[in-house]
Amino acid sequence: MARNELYTGLDIGSSTIRVVVGQRHPTDEGLQILGAAEGPAEGISKGTITSIEDAVSSISATLEKVERMTGVPVEHAAVSINGVHVVSQDSHGIVAVAKADGEIKQNDVDRVIEAAQSVATPPNYEILHVVPRSFTVDNQHGVKDPIGMSGMRLEVDAQVIQGLTAQIKNLQKAVYRTKVDIDDMVLAVLASSLACVSKRQKELGVAVVNIGSSTTSLMVFEEGDVMHTKILPVGASHITNDIAIGLRISIDLAEKVKLEYGTALPDDVQKRDDVNLGDVGGEAAMVSRRHIAEIIQARVEEIFSMVDRELQHVDRSGLLPAGIILTGGGAKLPGLTDVGKKEFRLPVGIGWPQGYTSAVDKIQDPAFTTALGLASWTAETHEGGPSFTKNIPGTSAVTDTVENIRRWVKGFIP
Repeated sequence: MARNELYTGLDIGSSTIRVVVGQRHPTDEGLQILGAAEGPAEGISKGTITSIEDAVSSISATLEKVERMTGVPVEHAAVSINGVHVVSQDSHGIVAVAKADGEIKQNDVDRVIEAAQSVATPPNYEILHVVPRSFTVDNQHGVKDPIGMSGMRLEVDAQVIQGLTAQIKNLQKAVYRTKVDIDDMVLAVLASSLACVSKRQKELGVAVVNIGSSTTSLMVFEEGDVMHTKILPVGASHITNDIAIGLRISIDLAEKVKLEYGTALPDDVQKRDDVNLGDVGGEAAMVSRRHIAEIIQARVEEIFSMVDRELQHVDRSGLLPAGIILTGGGAKLPGLTDVGKKEFRLPVGIGWPQGYTSAVDKIQDPAFTTALGLASWTAETHEGGPSFTKNIPGTSAVTDTVENIRRWVKGFIP
């Protein structure tokens, strides 16, 4: 099988590493997933690397699992980046159209995107993505694709997503030491949106909320474009911590209780419905299931109110016609959509992977949307660029430094 036929997504999360390998389905547009694997993440906290050695062994172990499944070594992958260090800001670029006859060419679009990149980047930060929102040709606003149009001046409004240089480099080193080349580094919630949100939803206006282990990422789309991005330092592990404190039990036991008996809706639980902790591996003791639900509900409401505050910042609180899509491993908690509808005053649904075929059942899971989206990103970039950055190269500026780091790291590999 030729190297360019396989597309790999490597999602490096705070608690779990997930990897999927796929190829273009011969008969339709979707990806056919040949293998998917997950494994515990060590050496990673809140989306950032805390120990390169531990991270390398965790990534290697997960890659080995998927290689055994597909029978093909993973040589290159698109890698997710996450963490509260990622920030976004709006930017504006202006250039004069180069050709005397005023016809806008690809070169003009590249130059105006470059102009938008020259924003005041905070110290020690570098640009991950420049996502164009809309172009202006002379005084005509709201142009989606200016190529072939005529005008003297071309402008772009773009969202510039940046990450801490040190964190990006540490992540790159950890991946290169597993002898895997990086196709691209993609913001995790941006990858998720490719896997579980339709083009129509992005046109209407939708917010993707990816609930990870220790972070919750938000990306707001309107008219098909990225409007706002934010990563919050709370996630599903905080719910587990609350249960551990509330019931005075260990973190491991609290996680089992959450997965086995957890719901965010106390009113749905009978008052006399008790749980024996002995059934999930703890010491025999009875606790009220309603009490567990109340603990969960309080934390979920807090996470959702933080997300809603971000929507208020961009004047979209309660105003997104396609509503909120919850995805990521934390989205599977029962009752989450009901709490979300109340908090956001919008339609709320779970983001399941869309448009993938596979004999591997485990990919039908919101937790796998980031890894699947990364594989789709690579496939689309390979064939002309992701839909919302069509014909616009350089949406990931990190690739400029990739070659240097690859050579540097490979110098240490025997």
